[in-house]
Amino acid sequence: MKRFWTDVAVTPGRGIALDGRPVRTPGRLALALPTDALAQAVAAEWRAVGETVDPRAMPFTGLANAAIERIAPDPAAFAGGIAVYGASDLTCYRDGDGPLGARQAAAWDPVLDWAAGRYGVAFTVTAGLMPVEQPPLTLARLREGVVALSPWVLAPLSPIVSLTGSLLIGLMLVEGAIVPQAAWAAAHVDEDWQAEQWGEDALAARTRAARAAEFDAAVAFLRAVQAG
Repeated sequence: MKRFWTDVAVTPGRGIALDGRPVRTPGRLALALPTDALAQAVAAEWRAVGETVDPRAMPFTGLANAAIERIAPDPAAFAGGIAVYGASDLTCYRDGDGPLGARQAAAWDPVLDWAAGRYGVAFTVTAGLMPVEQPPLTLARLREGVVALSPWVLAPLSPIVSLTGSLLIGLMLVEGAIVPQAAWAAAHVDEDWQAEQWGEDALAARTRAARAAEFDAAVAFLRAVQAG
């Protein structure tokens, strides 16, 4: 779609108007944002559009569309799809007692300790990649925690969890229990270790940079939702 508008404004109902015409989701639903901060951020994306609309350059708009169209009709079902990551959380799979294992423990033990205290559960930690089962109570309480979140929080939590491989790190971010830089570093302990041992591949570096940009956008969206 080519740019056809000059003026971008936030409406009294926190919608976005282009030359006075309301923006809608792809499914023609009203694009109404829950906070002033998020409305201003989405409006800024529309102001920054060049000659044509590039959805890849508009992550806030995309996440808002997802919250309205994909998540809000059945939040519990969507939340369940995120909660399954708790059964194979990155932080529960270690390399053993070597240097990498020590680095994993330093980064991941605080995550498990936080989640254990926050939800009153225990976790099974293993050395290696073979799947281990987490206690049913642990999985149930993690799911309850995710299901309790609003569609506007679930929208950014989904990419955060998929990009980090950790539901627990995602939940810590939601509750402000970890800063984004520490969360990203914790999710890439293994990758950073391999790069130190063998060097970093140029293609892998570009892929990581793209993923980091997606992570940063999701976290910024989350913070705008929580800004009230």
